[in-house]
Amino acid sequence: MAKVTITQVKSIIDKPKNQKLTIQALGLGKISKSVTVELTPQIAGMVNKVQHLVEVKDI
Repeated sequence: MAKVTITQVKSIIDKPKNQKLTIQALGLGKISKSVTVELTPQIAGMVNKVQHLVEVKDI
């Protein structure tokens, strides 16, 4: 599996609860926080739900 770096670029204030929980499940929560994870189908689905809040880069 490929590794990707996910960085939160927008705030979750005034976003629906499911998007807030998805950001939290990804290990994010603050703007400019980054995590490096394996790109599994589950992670890809979570990123797809909050694609307007995060930036994804391949490693």
